[in-house]
Amino acid sequence: MKICIFGLAITSSWGNGHATTYRALCDALFARGHSIVFFEHNTEWYQNNRDLPHPPYCRVTIFEDWKEVRTLARAELRDSDVAVVGSFFPDGATVLDEIFDAGVPIKAFYDIDTPITLATLKRQGETYYLLERHLPQLDLYFSFTGGPLLQELESTMRVKTALPLYCSFDPQKYRELPRNPEFACEMSYMGTYAPDRQPKVEELLCEPARRLPRGRFIVAGPQYPSSIVWPGNVERIIHLNPRDHASLYSSSRLTLNVTRREMMIAGFSPSVRLFEAAACGATIVSDNWHGLDTFFAPGKEILIPAGATDAASYLTGYDDSELRNIGRAARERVLAGHTSACRALEFEKAVAIAAQRTSSPMAIGSLR
Repeated sequence: MKICIFGLAITSSWGNGHATTYRALCDALFARGHSIVFFEHNTEWYQNNRDLPHPPYCRVTIFEDWKEVRTLARAELRDSDVAVVGSFFPDGATVLDEIFDAGVPIKAFYDIDTPITLATLKRQGETYYLLERHLPQLDLYFSFTGGPLLQELESTMRVKTALPLYCSFDPQKYRELPRNPEFACEMSYMGTYAPDRQPKVEELLCEPARRLPRGRFIVAGPQYPSSIVWPGNVERIIHLNPRDHASLYSSSRLTLNVTRREMMIAGFSPSVRLFEAAACGATIVSDNWHGLDTFFAPGKEILIPAGATDAASYLTGYDDSELRNIGRAARERVLAGHTSACRALEFEKAVAIAAQRTSSPMAIGSLR
Protein backbone atom coordinates (compact mmCIF):
# COMPACT_ATOMS: atom_id res chain seq x y z
CA MET A 1 0.00 0.00 0.00
CA LYS A 2 0.87 3.64 -0.26
CA ILE A 3 0.13 5.28 3.07
CA CYS A 4 0.01 9.05 3.50
CA ILE A 5 0.31 10.25 7.11
CA PHE A 6 -0.19 13.76 8.48
CA GLY A 7 1.26 13.68 12.00
CA LEU A 8 2.47 16.00 14.72
CA ALA A 9 6.11 14.94 14.50
CA ILE A 10 8.37 12.17 13.28
CA THR A 11 11.67 14.02 12.86
CA SER A 12 11.86 15.30 16.45
CA SER A 13 11.08 13.41 19.65
CA TRP A 14 11.77 16.51 21.74
CA GLY A 15 8.90 17.08 24.18
CA ASN A 16 6.43 14.68 22.53
CA GLY A 17 5.63 10.99 22.47
CA HIS A 18 4.18 11.08 18.97
CA ALA A 19 7.52 10.83 17.16
CA THR A 20 8.68 7.50 18.60
CA THR A 21 5.20 6.06 17.99
CA TYR A 22 5.19 7.07 14.32
CA ARG A 23 8.79 5.93 13.89
CA ALA A 24 8.12 2.45 15.20
CA LEU A 25 4.92 2.00 13.18
CA CYS A 26 6.28 3.43 9.93
CA ASP A 27 9.47 1.40 10.17
CA ALA A 28 7.48 -1.81 10.64
CA LEU A 29 5.07 -1.00 7.80
CA PHE A 30 8.00 -0.18 5.52
CA ALA A 31 9.63 -3.51 6.41
CA ARG A 32 6.44 -5.21 5.21
CA GLY A 33 6.71 -3.57 1.80
CA HIS A 34 4.49 -0.50 2.14
CA SER A 35 5.53 2.98 1.03
CA ILE A 36 4.93 5.89 3.39
CA VAL A 37 4.72 9.63 2.90
CA PHE A 38 4.74 11.75 6.06
CA PHE A 39 3.72 15.43 6.30
CA GLU A 40 4.95 17.37 9.35
CA HIS A 41 4.20 21.01 10.13
CA ASN A 42 7.41 22.83 10.97
CA THR A 43 7.70 24.45 14.37
CA GLU A 44 10.61 26.25 15.92
CA TRP A 45 10.63 23.80 18.83
CA TYR A 46 11.08 20.75 16.60
CA GLN A 47 13.21 22.56 14.05
CA ASN A 48 15.85 23.23 16.70
CA ASN A 49 15.74 19.70 18.09
CA ARG A 50 15.53 17.24 15.21
CA ASP A 51 17.11 13.94 16.23
CA LEU A 52 15.96 12.08 13.09
CA PRO A 53 15.68 14.58 10.22
CA HIS A 54 15.63 11.91 7.49
CA PRO A 55 13.88 8.69 8.53
CA PRO A 56 14.99 5.91 6.16
CA TYR A 57 11.57 4.26 6.06
CA CYS A 58 9.40 7.15 4.87
CA ARG A 59 9.53 10.26 2.72
CA VAL A 60 9.04 13.34 4.90
CA THR A 61 7.72 16.70 3.79
CA ILE A 62 8.16 19.50 6.32
CA PHE A 63 6.19 22.67 5.64
CA GLU A 64 5.64 26.10 7.16
CA ASP A 65 2.19 26.82 5.76
CA TRP A 66 -0.40 24.38 4.45
CA LYS A 67 -0.98 26.49 1.34
CA GLU A 68 2.66 25.85 0.34
CA VAL A 69 2.18 22.07 0.14
CA ARG A 70 -1.50 21.77 -0.70
CA THR A 71 -0.83 20.92 -4.36
CA LEU A 72 1.85 18.38 -3.41
CA ALA A 73 -0.39 16.80 -0.78
CA ARG A 74 -3.26 16.48 -3.25
CA ALA A 75 -0.93 14.74 -5.70
CA GLU A 76 0.24 12.31 -3.01
CA LEU A 77 -3.34 11.60 -1.95
CA ARG A 78 -4.49 10.81 -5.49
CA ASP A 79 -2.64 7.49 -5.56
CA SER A 80 -2.67 6.70 -1.83
CA ASP A 81 -4.47 3.61 -0.55
CA VAL A 82 -4.70 4.93 3.00
CA ALA A 83 -4.58 8.45 4.43
CA VAL A 84 -4.09 8.99 8.15
CA VAL A 85 -4.41 12.23 10.11
CA GLY A 86 -2.99 12.18 13.63
CA SER A 87 -4.20 14.00 16.71
CA PHE A 88 -2.70 17.43 17.38
CA PHE A 89 -1.62 17.79 13.75
CA PRO A 90 -1.91 21.58 13.41
CA ASP A 91 -3.73 21.51 10.05
CA GLY A 92 -5.74 18.38 10.80
CA ALA A 93 -9.26 19.70 10.19
CA THR A 94 -8.26 21.22 6.85
CA VAL A 95 -6.39 18.10 5.76
CA LEU A 96 -9.31 15.81 6.58
CA ASP A 97 -11.47 17.82 4.19
CA GLU A 98 -8.78 17.41 1.53
CA ILE A 99 -8.68 13.64 2.12
CA PHE A 100 -12.44 13.28 1.79
CA ASP A 101 -12.44 15.38 -1.40
CA ALA A 102 -9.56 13.33 -2.85
CA GLY A 103 -11.53 10.09 -2.53
CA VAL A 104 -8.75 8.16 -0.81
CA PRO A 105 -9.99 4.55 -0.47
CA ILE A 106 -9.38 4.29 3.29
CA LYS A 107 -9.59 7.40 5.45
CA ALA A 108 -8.32 7.07 9.03
CA PHE A 109 -7.71 9.16 12.10
CA TYR A 110 -5.02 8.13 14.58
CA ASP A 111 -5.77 9.51 18.02
CA ILE A 112 -2.78 9.43 20.35
CA ASP A 113 -4.79 11.60 22.76
CA THR A 114 -8.29 10.08 22.63
CA PRO A 115 -9.62 11.16 26.05
CA ILE A 116 -8.54 14.76 25.39
CA THR A 117 -10.02 14.73 21.89
CA LEU A 118 -13.33 13.24 23.00
CA ALA A 119 -13.71 15.63 25.94
CA THR A 120 -13.08 18.62 23.66
CA LEU A 121 -15.50 17.37 21.01
CA LYS A 122 -18.22 16.94 23.64
CA ARG A 123 -17.58 20.40 25.02
CA GLN A 124 -17.01 22.36 21.82
CA GLY A 125 -18.03 20.12 18.92
CA GLU A 126 -14.60 20.53 17.38
CA THR A 127 -10.86 20.60 17.91
CA TYR A 128 -8.39 22.33 15.62
CA TYR A 129 -7.38 18.93 14.22
CA LEU A 130 -10.75 17.13 14.07
CA LEU A 131 -14.35 18.31 13.70
CA GLU A 132 -17.39 16.37 14.86
CA ARG A 133 -18.75 16.31 11.29
CA HIS A 134 -15.62 14.40 10.19
CA LEU A 135 -16.33 11.41 12.41
CA PRO A 136 -18.98 9.60 10.30
CA GLN A 137 -16.85 10.05 7.17
CA LEU A 138 -13.87 8.17 8.61
CA ASP A 139 -13.43 4.52 7.71
CA LEU A 140 -11.21 3.88 10.74
CA TYR A 141 -10.63 5.61 14.04
CA PHE A 142 -7.40 4.26 15.53
CA SER A 143 -7.01 5.01 19.22
CA PHE A 144 -4.25 4.92 21.83
CA THR A 145 -7.05 4.30 24.34
CA GLY A 146 -9.00 1.07 24.34
CA GLY A 147 -11.86 -0.13 26.52
CA PRO A 148 -15.27 1.58 26.85
CA LEU A 149 -14.16 4.77 25.09
CA LEU A 150 -14.16 2.90 21.77
CA GLN A 151 -17.79 1.90 22.19
CA GLU A 152 -18.66 5.49 23.05
CA LEU A 153 -17.02 6.74 19.87
CA GLU A 154 -19.13 4.35 17.80
CA SER A 155 -22.42 4.67 19.69
CA THR A 156 -22.57 8.38 20.46
CA MET A 157 -20.05 10.01 18.09
CA ARG A 158 -21.12 8.08 14.93
CA VAL A 159 -17.68 6.63 14.21
CA LYS A 160 -17.99 3.60 11.90
CA THR A 161 -15.14 1.59 13.38
CA ALA A 162 -13.06 2.53 16.42
CA LEU A 163 -10.14 0.23 17.16
CA PRO A 164 -7.18 0.30 19.54
CA LEU A 165 -3.84 0.86 17.87
CA TYR A 166 -1.72 1.18 20.97
CA CYS A 167 1.78 2.55 21.01
CA SER A 168 4.57 0.07 20.33
CA PHE A 169 8.34 -0.32 20.28
CA ASP A 170 11.08 -1.52 17.97
CA PRO A 171 12.78 -4.48 19.70
CA GLN A 172 16.01 -3.69 17.86
CA LYS A 173 16.15 -0.28 19.54
CA TYR A 174 14.51 -1.10 22.87
CA ARG A 175 16.15 -4.13 24.43
CA GLU A 176 17.97 -5.05 27.61
CA LEU A 177 21.53 -3.66 27.65
CA PRO A 178 24.42 -3.98 30.09
CA ARG A 179 24.23 -1.58 33.01
CA ASN A 180 25.74 1.78 32.02
CA PRO A 181 27.46 3.72 34.85
CA GLU A 182 26.39 6.98 33.20
CA PHE A 183 22.74 6.14 33.90
CA ALA A 184 22.99 3.71 36.83
CA CYS A 185 20.43 4.80 39.43
CA GLU A 186 17.89 3.66 41.98
CA MET A 187 14.95 5.06 40.04
CA SER A 188 14.47 6.96 36.79
CA TYR A 189 11.58 8.81 35.25
CA MET A 190 11.36 9.97 31.66
CA GLY A 191 8.66 12.35 30.50
CA THR A 192 7.90 15.90 29.51
CA TYR A 193 6.66 18.08 32.36
CA ALA A 194 2.90 18.06 32.85
CA PRO A 195 1.20 19.77 35.81
CA ASP A 196 -1.17 16.85 36.34
CA ARG A 197 1.71 14.34 36.44
CA GLN A 198 4.06 16.28 38.68
CA PRO A 199 2.34 15.44 42.02
CA LYS A 200 2.91 11.72 41.32
CA VAL A 201 6.52 12.37 40.34
CA GLU A 202 6.94 14.19 43.65
CA GLU A 203 5.29 11.39 45.62
CA LEU A 204 6.72 8.32 43.92
CA LEU A 205 10.23 9.53 43.00
CA CYS A 206 11.18 12.69 44.90
CA GLU A 207 9.96 11.48 48.28
CA PRO A 208 11.80 8.11 48.01
CA ALA A 209 14.87 10.12 46.96
CA ARG A 210 14.63 12.15 50.17
CA ARG A 211 14.30 8.95 52.21
CA LEU A 212 17.32 7.40 50.45
CA PRO A 213 19.75 10.35 50.26
CA ARG A 214 22.68 8.16 49.22
CA GLY A 215 20.84 6.81 46.20
CA ARG A 216 20.93 8.37 42.74
CA PHE A 217 17.67 9.29 40.98
CA ILE A 218 17.21 10.63 37.44
CA VAL A 219 14.42 12.68 35.86
CA ALA A 220 14.76 13.11 32.09
CA GLY A 221 12.55 15.41 30.05
CA PRO A 222 12.02 19.04 29.04
CA GLN A 223 9.76 21.92 30.10
CA TYR A 224 10.07 21.53 33.87
CA PRO A 225 9.64 24.91 35.60
CA SER A 226 12.71 26.37 37.29
CA SER A 227 10.55 26.82 40.41
CA ILE A 228 10.61 23.06 41.12
CA VAL A 229 13.00 22.27 43.97
CA TRP A 230 14.46 18.83 43.36
CA PRO A 231 16.09 16.76 46.11
CA GLY A 232 19.88 17.00 45.93
CA ASN A 233 20.25 13.40 44.74
CA VAL A 234 17.84 13.83 41.80
CA GLU A 235 19.74 14.44 38.58
CA ARG A 236 17.98 16.30 35.76
CA ILE A 237 18.51 15.52 32.08
CA ILE A 238 16.75 18.11 29.91
CA HIS A 239 16.44 15.82 26.88
CA LEU A 240 17.59 12.26 26.42
CA ASN A 241 18.17 11.21 22.83
CA PRO A 242 16.11 8.13 21.92
CA ARG A 243 19.33 6.22 21.23
CA ASP A 244 20.02 6.42 24.99
CA HIS A 245 16.55 5.43 26.21
CA ALA A 246 17.35 1.72 26.38
CA SER A 247 20.53 2.42 28.28
CA LEU A 248 18.69 4.47 30.90
CA TYR A 249 15.97 1.88 31.37
CA SER A 250 18.46 -0.99 31.52
CA SER A 251 20.55 0.84 34.12
CA SER A 252 17.73 1.79 36.50
CA ARG A 253 16.78 -0.50 39.36
CA LEU A 254 13.28 0.92 38.98
CA THR A 255 11.71 3.23 36.41
CA LEU A 256 8.58 5.26 37.08
CA ASN A 257 5.53 5.53 34.84
CA VAL A 258 3.04 8.35 35.47
CA THR A 259 -0.14 8.76 33.43
CA ARG A 260 -1.84 11.98 32.31
CA ARG A 261 -5.07 12.71 34.19
CA GLU A 262 -7.36 12.31 31.17
CA MET A 263 -5.77 8.97 30.27
CA MET A 264 -6.03 7.76 33.86
CA ILE A 265 -9.73 8.59 34.02
CA ALA A 266 -10.42 6.87 30.70
CA GLY A 267 -8.27 3.84 31.53
CA PHE A 268 -6.85 1.41 28.97
CA SER A 269 -4.28 4.04 27.93
CA PRO A 270 -0.74 2.64 28.08
CA SER A 271 1.97 5.17 27.23
CA VAL A 272 4.73 4.45 24.76
CA ARG A 273 7.26 4.76 27.59
CA LEU A 274 5.52 1.90 29.40
CA PHE A 275 6.14 -0.57 26.58
CA GLU A 276 9.61 0.78 25.76
CA ALA A 277 10.74 0.45 29.37
CA ALA A 278 9.33 -3.06 29.65
CA ALA A 279 11.10 -4.04 26.42
CA CYS A 280 14.40 -3.16 28.10
CA GLY A 281 13.65 -5.43 31.05
CA ALA A 282 13.12 -2.43 33.34
CA THR A 283 11.16 -2.96 36.53
CA ILE A 284 8.33 -0.47 36.27
CA VAL A 285 6.68 1.35 39.15
CA SER A 286 3.38 2.79 37.93
CA ASP A 287 0.35 4.68 39.07
CA ASN A 288 -2.80 2.60 38.79
CA TRP A 289 -5.65 2.95 36.30
CA HIS A 290 -8.52 0.85 35.04
CA GLY A 291 -7.30 -1.69 32.51
CA LEU A 292 -3.64 -1.66 33.49
CA ASP A 293 -3.92 -5.29 34.56
CA THR A 294 -4.87 -6.24 30.98
CA PHE A 295 -1.36 -5.20 29.91
CA PHE A 296 0.74 -6.28 32.92
CA ALA A 297 0.15 -8.53 35.93
CA PRO A 298 0.51 -6.41 39.10
CA GLY A 299 3.23 -7.74 41.41
CA LYS A 300 4.59 -10.10 38.75
CA GLU A 301 5.22 -7.85 35.75
CA ILE A 302 4.76 -4.39 37.24
CA LEU A 303 4.76 -2.76 40.68
CA ILE A 304 1.87 -0.54 41.74
CA PRO A 305 2.60 1.43 44.93
CA ALA A 306 -0.05 2.92 47.18
CA GLY A 307 2.29 5.82 47.92
CA ALA A 308 5.83 6.96 48.66
CA THR A 309 6.38 4.37 51.39
CA ASP A 310 5.70 1.51 48.98
CA ALA A 311 7.92 3.03 46.29
CA ALA A 312 10.80 3.42 48.74
CA SER A 313 10.27 -0.08 50.10
CA TYR A 314 10.71 -1.58 46.64
CA LEU A 315 14.23 -0.15 46.61
CA THR A 316 15.12 -1.41 50.07
CA GLY A 317 13.05 -4.60 50.26
CA TYR A 318 13.77 -6.21 46.90
CA ASP A 319 17.20 -7.37 45.85
CA ASP A 320 18.45 -6.85 42.30
CA SER A 321 17.59 -10.37 41.16
CA GLU A 322 13.98 -10.05 42.36
CA LEU A 323 13.56 -6.75 40.56
CA ARG A 324 15.20 -8.14 37.44
CA ASN A 325 12.76 -11.05 37.38
CA ILE A 326 9.80 -8.66 37.41
CA GLY A 327 11.32 -6.59 34.62
CA ARG A 328 12.07 -9.59 32.46
CA ALA A 329 8.55 -10.94 32.92
CA ALA A 330 7.25 -7.61 31.62
CA ARG A 331 9.66 -7.83 28.70
CA GLU A 332 8.30 -11.24 27.69
CA ARG A 333 4.77 -9.84 27.86
CA VAL A 334 5.43 -6.90 25.52
CA LEU A 335 7.54 -8.92 23.11
CA ALA A 336 4.57 -11.23 22.64
CA GLY A 337 2.03 -8.56 21.80
CA HIS A 338 3.25 -4.97 21.65
CA THR A 339 6.11 -4.75 19.17
CA SER A 340 5.94 -2.44 16.15
CA ALA A 341 5.63 -5.55 13.96
CA CYS A 342 2.47 -6.51 15.88
CA ARG A 343 1.04 -3.03 15.30
CA ALA A 344 1.82 -3.13 11.58
CA LEU A 345 -0.15 -6.38 11.29
CA GLU A 346 -3.05 -4.87 13.26
CA PHE A 347 -2.99 -1.83 10.96
CA GLU A 348 -3.06 -4.03 7.85
CA LYS A 349 -5.90 -6.18 9.19
CA ALA A 350 -8.01 -3.12 10.05
CA VAL A 351 -7.44 -1.62 6.59
CA ALA A 352 -8.34 -4.90 4.88
CA ILE A 353 -11.62 -5.16 6.82
CA ALA A 354 -12.47 -1.52 6.10
CA ALA A 355 -11.65 -2.02 2.42
CA GLN A 356 -14.03 -4.98 2.20
CA ARG A 357 -16.76 -2.91 3.81
CA THR A 358 -16.23 -0.01 1.39
CA SER A 359 -15.60 -2.30 -1.61
CA SER A 360 -12.30 -0.57 -2.31
CA PRO A 361 -10.45 -2.66 -4.93
CA MET A 362 -7.17 -0.75 -4.58
CA ALA A 363 -6.81 -1.31 -0.87
CA ILE A 364 -8.11 -4.89 -0.97
CA GLY A 365 -5.82 -5.86 -3.83
CA SER A 366 -2.76 -4.41 -2.15
CA LEU A 367 -3.24 -6.65 0.87
CA ARG A 368 -3.78 -9.94 -0.95
